[in-house]
Amino acid sequence: MLSDLRVSIVTPSFNSINTIRETIQSVLAQDYKNWEHIVIDGGSTDGTLDVLRSYNHLQWISEKDEGHYHAMNKGIERASGEIVAILNADDCYREGALRTVAEAFIQNPEWDALFGDVVYVDGKSREILRREEACYDYDVLRFGSVCYIIHPTLFVKKDIYERLGAYRYDKFLNCCDVDFILRLGQSGCKIGHISQLLANYRMHQFGQSADRRVAENSRREHLAIRIEHGFPRGITGKFLELFAKVKRQFQKLFYRGKLDLICGKWLLRKHIHDKTTFSSNVGIDKL
Repeated sequence: MLSDLRVSIVTPSFNSINTIRETIQSVLAQDYKNWEHIVIDGGSTDGTLDVLRSYNHLQWISEKDEGHYHAMNKGIERASGEIVAILNADDCYREGALRTVAEAFIQNPEWDALFGDVVYVDGKSREILRREEACYDYDVLRFGSVCYIIHPTLFVKKDIYERLGAYRYDKFLNCCDVDFILRLGQSGCKIGHISQLLANYRMHQFGQSADRRVAENSRREHLAIRIEHGFPRGITGKFLELFAKVKRQFQKLFYRGKLDLICGKWLLRKHIHDKTTFSSNVGIDKL
């Protein structure tokens, strides 16, 4: 039965007072109710803990950790659901997201994970762009320069985390999710896609994603991960990047009847700051 499928939502947080209440409320507003929400806080001092205390349904801890990916791993270990999702403390689910995900897993029991579409929003929740994809393609992801699977839209069966291991936080600061997404394909997992907007991904003054220092380090780590997965440098690499870009657009045209006329990076450029205001207990804010 649909209602038997339990979804565990893991939210890593650290000094997230500006956004975490909206994140929690987006889970509470879901019309699918078989879920648990686990918040792993890194020792916030800004009032985040007062927000967490105000919600009796939350499972949460607050203690020093080794960054948000380490917090994700701790939450995954605690998860009791068959499906595990990561929802950052500044992102939000859209209406009906969890029901859509649960129905998709019931209808496609062979799927090991799935992802959906995402809306990028600014600090006031105003839409910047929509990323609407076609399918999971390991070669497009490892040869291309864009990881088009956005973390809050990725839902993974817990036994896959147990088989593959979770996030390599001891190796990467900003791209552990990219690393895991590619390991899914490398291991032969079946990854489904649902053509629905599942989450709002926030680009704002208090987040890492809009920080130019983090963006630059993410590009370095992304390249290193792609090289681990067989991406070659030089002329061959440039050719494969072009191949991946064209193939992705053909997939969108075939499956969705549309393609990207404007590169998403261009639309996001004005939302990138030289230095945003966020804190990190592993020094990401000092890159």
